[in-house]
This record gives sequence, C-alpha cells and structure tokens, in this order.
Amino acid sequence: MSKHLSLDERLDIEKYLSQNKSFKEIGKLIDKNCTTISREIRSHYTVKNTGGIGRRFNNCIYRATCPNRGRACTLNNCTEFKEEKCPLLNKPPYVCNGCSKKSRCTLTKHIYDAIYSYKEYSDTLSETREGLLIDKDEIDYLNNLLVPLIKNQGQSIHQAVINNKNKIMCSEKTIYKLIDLGLLKIKNIDLPRKVRYRKRRKNVKVYKVDKHCLEGRTYEDYLNYIKEHPDTPVVQMDSVEGRKGGKVLLTIHFVNCSLMLAFLREHNDAQSVIDIFNELEKILGIEKFKEMFVIILTDNGSEFSNPKEIEFNMETGEQRTKIFYCHPSSPNEKGSCEVNHELIRRILPKGTSFDNLTQEDINMVMSHVNSYKRKKLNDKSPYFVFSSIYGKDTLDKLEIKEINPNDVNLSEKLLKR
Repeated sequence: MSKHLSLDERLDIEKYLSQNKSFKEIGKLIDKNCTTISREIRSHYTVKNTGGIGRRFNNCIYRATCPNRGRACTLNNCTEFKEEKCPLLNKPPYVCNGCSKKSRCTLTKHIYDAIYSYKEYSDTLSETREGLLIDKDEIDYLNNLLVPLIKNQGQSIHQAVINNKNKIMCSEKTIYKLIDLGLLKIKNIDLPRKVRYRKRRKNVKVYKVDKHCLEGRTYEDYLNYIKEHPDTPVVQMDSVEGRKGGKVLLTIHFVNCSLMLAFLREHNDAQSVIDIFNELEKILGIEKFKEMFVIILTDNGSEFSNPKEIEFNMETGEQRTKIFYCHPSSPNEKGSCEVNHELIRRILPKGTSFDNLTQEDINMVMSHVNSYKRKKLNDKSPYFVFSSIYGKDTLDKLEIKEINPNDVNLSEKLLKR
C-alpha cells in the first residue's frame, strides 16, 4: 500500500465527504487509515467566502443589533466587527463539503478540493526533492535583511518572513536549509526555538495553598465550569522570578488572544497580588474588569493563597472574578501561559535580577512581546487581537504600546542601557 494519496484517492475523499461519510468509513473504502484521511483534510482544505459574505453584517456576531444592518458594510469601516465562525469546523470532518446549509450559509467555509489538494501536495513534494538554486548575491541580500532581525533583535524566522514577505522571495523551509548548510551568517544557536535546553530536574514541590482555598476551586471544578460555559474567556496567572528573594513579576495571560500583562512586585506575597487586582479594577472600571476577568486559572503558589480578596471587591462586596487552581506540579494545565514566558525569558533570562527594573521597563518588554506576531493567530499580533476584542483604549490604560513589526526586539539588548 502506497503511503502517498493518489489523485483518484483524493477525488474519492472529496466525493465521500459530500456524502457525509465518516473518516473511518472513507478509510475502509479507499484502504487507508482514518488518521491519514483526517490529516489530509486538515492540511489541504481551502478557505472560501461565499453566500453574501460581501455584506459584512451577514457574518458578524453583532448583526442582529448592528445599526448598519441592511446596508453595505466593508471590512475596514467598523471597529466593532467580530467574525462569527462555524463551531462545526472545529471537529470532524473539519470542512463544509457535506453540509446541507452550505449554499445559503454566509460564514467563511472550509472546502476540501481534490484537485487543489493534489497540486499543493505535488508542489511540496517536488520542492523537498530539489536542491537549492541560489547565488551569492541572493545570499548577501538575505544576510543583510535577516541578520539584524534575527541575531540583533531576537526575532524568529517566521516573524521575519511574514513581516517582509514582499522582500523575501523564498520559503521559511529554504531559509532553514540555508542555515543548516552554513550559507547564512545566522546559526542555529541564534534561533530561540531551535535551541534545546537541558531537561529540568524534578523537584518535589511543597503544597503551598491552604486546602480550604481549594473548595469549589479545584482543576476538576474548572473543567466542569468550562464544560457548562464553553465560550467563557479564560485568564491564566503565574509568577516569574528574578533573583531569589528579589523583585518578581505577576503575569496575566489572556488565552483567547495570547496577550500577556506583567506587573513588577517587590515581594512574592499574596498582598502584592491583591493590590495589583485592586489597581486593575480602578484603572479599567468594574464592568470592563468583569468582562476581561471572568475566570482565572492559576497554580498553587503561596502568593495566590487568598482567592477571596482577588475574587471580590472587599469594600463593596461585589464579586468581580472566579479563581481556579491547577493540580500541584502541573504547569501543562496552563500551558499557553508557560509558552508565553519563553518570550519574556529571551529578554530577561533565568537568573536575571529584576531589582533595577521599573514598571515602565516591564511595560516596554510586554509591548514588544505582545507585538510579536503568532502563527496560531493567523500571523496577527496579540496586541491586534486583544484590541479588536476589548478595545485599543484598554491597552492605552494598561500602558501597552504597539511596536512596528520590524522593530520588535526579543533579545537581552532591549533593556541594555
């Protein structure tokens, strides 16, 4: 059995998808594993905008209450626009081929097209089998463009390519090949995500949170809450240490847009965390605070051991958020927060003292981190996505600024004075 799908097999997949057959059924019919079918569809579907999508209010979640309803609306003239996405695209079959509402649906569609898939696959296969065809002038051009961004400013290859796509006329894969062959002045050690760190020693953590805090706030309670309220925006909270016993950061990560806030604290204690949330309520106002901080997931550090004073405004008695705790020694349960810490650590490596830093320094660090475009956000920055959800004025109040893509600096040089 060939491990590659032929054009005929792809045409069969397209036909069976339109008949609403499952991946398992399709696999049996064409003698392939169902995971092969799933991977093929998720890798090679096309995105199509049909069914009146030119009228913007048709696929906006606010269309029922929009004052522009019934008028033409373009993608550039409405700051409140938020695209409605079909939830069915998040589960098998991931495409709209067999959907009975396809012809009249105005939402963005994912379509599996056998001809397109086979051509895309053939081009990729051909590219991987060919050698590199590049001359010295092109090498010099890439060095002049990429070296300042990657070596001096700590950007990734993906970031550099998407911000200069009209200047770099080759793929990310080709650039990685050139680096591996030693043709560029960039080495693998200069690529933050390609360097492999030593495996951490396993330390037994002390269970720091008072067990009474966990009543109704365990990770199981969190999962049950999310199951009952699946559209709830989640905020993850953690601490980032500098020198032992010195200043420490409180990080607040908005999972829906990957934006992270960081606040400098003199000591890693519970009162400093409570003070920050009280100050955030004053800056944002209670309604905006409650909109942004519906639920918070954090770990078992002693600095988070007084959940009630974070959850409630102690002067008015009004509940403003809800805290849940991960299992002890389980950073993977708030993984997106941990991943974002990697970007902070590029600027402030482990062991760096925060004692000489100010909140203005930290705001600058987070402005660069939040302006760094992410592949999972369709090459948009967390700053852009957050501002489209909560408003740019909110970021202004939090003193987070947008940095020009080519000026984003995720290296230690950012804070060198």
